[in-house]
Amino acid sequence: MQRDNKTLDQIYDLFALRILVDNVKDCYSVLGIVHEMYTPMPGRFKDYIAVPKKNMYQSIHTTLLGPKGTPFEVQIRTWKMHRTAEFGIAAHWAYKEASNKGSKEAVIVTDDKLAWLRETLEWQKNTENPNEFLNTLKKELFEDEVYIFTPKGMIKVLPKGATPIDFAYSVHEQIGHKMVGCKINSKMMPIITPLRNGDIVEILTSEQSKGPSRDWLKFVKSSSAKTRINQYFKRAQRAENIEKGKDLIEKEVKKIGIKYSDLVKPEWLALAMERYKFQTVDDLYASIGFGGISVNKLMARLLDEYRKEHEEEDFESKIEELSQAKPTRNKPSKTGVVVKGIDNCLVKLSKCCNPLPGDDIVGYITKGRGVSVHRTDCANVKDLFNEENRMIDVYWFDDVNGSYKVEIEILANDRSGLLKDIIKQIENFKVKLTGVNTRTTKENIAIIDVSIEVENTQILNKILSAFRNVESVYDVNRKRG
Repeated sequence: MQRDNKTLDQIYDLFALRILVDNVKDCYSVLGIVHEMYTPMPGRFKDYIAVPKKNMYQSIHTTLLGPKGTPFEVQIRTWKMHRTAEFGIAAHWAYKEASNKGSKEAVIVTDDKLAWLRETLEWQKNTENPNEFLNTLKKELFEDEVYIFTPKGMIKVLPKGATPIDFAYSVHEQIGHKMVGCKINSKMMPIITPLRNGDIVEILTSEQSKGPSRDWLKFVKSSSAKTRINQYFKRAQRAENIEKGKDLIEKEVKKIGIKYSDLVKPEWLALAMERYKFQTVDDLYASIGFGGISVNKLMARLLDEYRKEHEEEDFESKIEELSQAKPTRNKPSKTGVVVKGIDNCLVKLSKCCNPLPGDDIVGYITKGRGVSVHRTDCANVKDLFNEENRMIDVYWFDDVNGSYKVEIEILANDRSGLLKDIIKQIENFKVKLTGVNTRTTKENIAIIDVSIEVENTQILNKILSAFRNVESVYDVNRKRG
């Protein structure tokens, strides 16, 4: 009562009766008898025999009003259903009623009973993080469900919030891969529409379909759909994923400022392959390319090996060397950044986060490339540059002149004239536009990457606010690196 914030008169299963019978037909016969004897309470009837729960639980639940008006619950199930409810899913596989009453129960495992187990093992195989697998399993067993119908009346049980994409993959893997649209209750609807109990869904497919979109992974709720989409990209785009993985690694190495051959050594890659259970280096590249493991995880592991090899280097002496001049006043570098206590020092603004005047910043002493300046919220500061003895205080000069590059991501529902309206806002602020990249997903979501040059964060915040006010735009973010 305390947990669910209910009063005593709202507890309907304070008294309960369980009736066990020999077969499903008897379950419904008993249901008719108890409904004749006592008045059923509206909205308190659930038939888990016709529509079992995902964990294979089956039973009929009904709440009745007793002779003195006291509600009580009745559960009706077969002995076989009772074993599953009492002893778990394993009982569902392990025993089968013998046809002759006098004979012993025989141990039998059937394909349909093992389907759920096979699917669970498939998720585990494709999930490298054990905690992620455990969370997935808990969601599949205990999360709320919706019951969806095919046009021919078959029922599909899906997690709450599931979309037609989940439904398509629950019918068949190829149906999901070739999906191009859907009808919900005979009406054309977006394939990312959340489904509700009782919806009738028809999946439209095409042989000319280019396959699933990576963006589908943002919307699907069922583990089986996520697994099959990920497998598709593993198989169909392996070569592309390998090249993408290599490219991501090269970009990250450039951000760090260490020579590629000094950091990405074959023997260190072999250690990473062993850690993440990859057979070949191409498997590692492909996994990074399709998002199986993040490039930052690999970089952190390579950097650990790099630090072990270079631990004899005294970075404190490098800092002392930089400050030998002991300047009488702080001078800004060409970037407008002052390195505290050090003059005539090479300073570079990091390209991964593009800091600009007004941002909170931190300095990092690189190997032979001076001081690299990052925003304090840059992902690389947190994940890679965690050595305190290489950090140094930096700040913006009071009178900074010049313009600084900023990268912005805009998400919107696609429409005619959207890009024109975005560029118009840039023109209104008279700032320089240095680059635009647009793409539209299968769900009709426009993703617009804009590069501009601004003088400080005050101007940037005004531009971001103007972008948010553009019609159909629903999210605007400055890229963090």
